[in-house]
Amino acid sequence: MTELLEKAIAQLKTLPADQQDAIAARLLAEMEDEQTWKAQFESTTDAQWDQIAQMVRQEIAVGEITPLDEIFPS
Repeated sequence: MTELLEKAIAQLKTLPADQQDAIAARLLAEMEDEQTWKAQFESTTDAQWDQIAQMVRQEIAVGEITPLDEIFPS
C-alpha cells in the first residue's frame, strides 16, 4: 500500500461510520467503472479505432466541433 493511500485511510478512520461507508461506496464504484472502461478499451479492435478516427475526421471536416479553448478557457 502506498504512503498516500495509508494517509487517506488514516483520515477516513476518523470519520463517522456512515461517512466512511459513503466514501467506500464511491471508491468501489469508481474502481468498478475503471475496470469496465479498461475492458472496453482492451476489447476495441483496430477496425473499431479506425472507424472512430474516421468519424472524428468527418466531424472536423463539417465543423461539428468545439475548439478546446472554448471548453477550457485560459
